[in-house]
Amino acid sequence: METTIERLLSPRWLRPLFWLLLAFALVMALLPKPPQLPIDRFGDKFEHMLAFAALAGVANLGWRQIPAWRIGLQLSAFGALIEVLQMIPSLHRDSDLRDWIADTLAIVVATLIARMLARWFSAPA
Repeated sequence: METTIERLLSPRWLRPLFWLLLAFALVMALLPKPPQLPIDRFGDKFEHMLAFAALAGVANLGWRQIPAWRIGLQLSAFGALIEVLQMIPSLHRDSDLRDWIADTLAIVVATLIARMLARWFSAPA
């Protein structure tokens, strides 16, 4: 019998959630003047790490059949793309290599945690 946690970790829920999170991250990264959020007080790097940790965790649980390194590489490339797009002068955003590094570190940590959770929940009882 499937538990509530196992139902919540189902790709049926996680895959659409991933695409919503990805769109949200992209929009927030490219808005010329993003709205103020309560987490702003923790700093820009925290926001980057939170966003990419969420993306990596959900992606790794939603697409368990895809190798973790491939998901990580694609998300890291997405983070790099955001930094490149933030160089567009009309966006009035700042591109920072350290933001991409923070994104990538968060991806690695969240991937390790998500893959451990996936193994734990798929282990025979």
